[in-house]
Amino acid sequence: MPVKDGATRQQGSLFGEILDWMLAPLLLIWPISVALTWLVAQGIASRPYDRELGEMARSLGLQAASAAPLAPSAKGKDRYALAPEAAALLRADASDTVYYQVLGVRGELLSGDAALPVPAEDAPVVPWELHFRDDEVGAEAVRVAYLWVSPEGEAGSSRMLLVQVAETLGKRARLTNEIIKGVILPQFVILPLAVLLVWLALARGIAPLNELQRRIRSRESSDLSPIDERRVPDEVAPLVQAINDLLTRLDSSMSRQKHFLADAAHQLKTPLAGLRTQAELVQREIDAGRSSPDELKRSLSQIARASERAAHMVNQLLSMARAEDAEHAMRREPVDLSDVAIDTVRDFVPRALERRIDLGYDGVVPDESRLRVLGQPVLLGELVRNLVDNALLYTPAGGVVTVRVVEDPFGQVVVLQVEDTGPGIPPSEREKVFQPFYRSLGSGVEGSGLGLAIVQEIVQQHDAELGLDDTRVRRAAGGESPDGQGPGARFTIRFPAVPAAVALP
Repeated sequence: MPVKDGATRQQGSLFGEILDWMLAPLLLIWPISVALTWLVAQGIASRPYDRELGEMARSLGLQAASAAPLAPSAKGKDRYALAPEAAALLRADASDTVYYQVLGVRGELLSGDAALPVPAEDAPVVPWELHFRDDEVGAEAVRVAYLWVSPEGEAGSSRMLLVQVAETLGKRARLTNEIIKGVILPQFVILPLAVLLVWLALARGIAPLNELQRRIRSRESSDLSPIDERRVPDEVAPLVQAINDLLTRLDSSMSRQKHFLADAAHQLKTPLAGLRTQAELVQREIDAGRSSPDELKRSLSQIARASERAAHMVNQLLSMARAEDAEHAMRREPVDLSDVAIDTVRDFVPRALERRIDLGYDGVVPDESRLRVLGQPVLLGELVRNLVDNALLYTPAGGVVTVRVVEDPFGQVVVLQVEDTGPGIPPSEREKVFQPFYRSLGSGVEGSGLGLAIVQEIVQQHDAELGLDDTRVRRAAGGESPDGQGPGARFTIRFPAVPAAVALP
């Protein structure tokens, strides 16, 4: 039955569904078995009576072939007289009516019942070959045995007599019913017993599932250890493996969240403690009457910087949570990455001018873009924003930060690059910088340590590839580029691309 109005089909009992599928064929086959039994019983019941009927027809044929003709009748027809014993044999059946008929070579009735129909005109005429057919005498069904016989003295002649013997079907019907009763009646006992045995076998077979259910329900909510696969049936093992895989991923996710919350709480303590310390210091200075406008201004400036760091930390935490939201990331649409990059660069221009950093964009422009990235626009904006923010933090005054979007001429990828001329990232730290709250020692840069972790999470959500190398060639020693500037860092992200003509509505 189709589901309407958005209603979802509820899964019923597995035990009941399996029982239905096992019993339904059994109940369907049973009436078919009854019908086949009835057909087979008819054949079995007819065989001995056909044999007896055929012997009677042969005996009658022998009598008819050897009988001497009587004097011609008034109408000129010959008559054959049967022996009294043969006539008595034909009439000896007390349960069924027996008919016989002997037709002459010209089709005239020589003896017997005129009401007995003759065979079809296309019936084969072979001397002394016995045939059977079903027919009717009046409104009564009969079984007919007939054969063609040659009169004595005319062997090989085409002039033959037709001999037929027929009987009603009473004995056959009674024997058929007895056979059916003998076969079907035991089934009325066997069928309920079979249903009971199927129910018991299914209940026994499904017992391991009940045991598995009990073991899972008895677990503590914090117990995410794998389920023992050796104690479950082979058919359920794949399901248990999938559950164990889910438990492992859930345990890993919860561990990361706990670690993340602990680190976040620790990182927020510093700016909040600074805010509280500065506020208490200002309060003591005011209470002591020793505060001056310049000192108050410095304290308020420090409070403003601490609150700004705290606000930045909170925003980064929110961005991290948004990047890890798989459901949010699945809502994708075609996005022009060059448009996102240009908007981000435009937003950071005032900050770059304040720090005397040359911030620019290099690459395709939105009107000339041939490729699109299938992604979440907000997350892609966060990705570019965090990369540019990280580059501006680590690039000294007079440095250069470049954002670049390059399209693959073969239409396979869109490449985003953000490079700077800062101190760069040593190869030994290039994997660590993508861990939450990790910051290089000795850099002297204040940050949350979440920017690159957010970048990596967004890259994974979009099935992209992230690479990190130096912007410039490093010297053999000292870590600087040949022109005296820092080697810089270059982040390269390759996104799967779709043609703009296909992606856009």
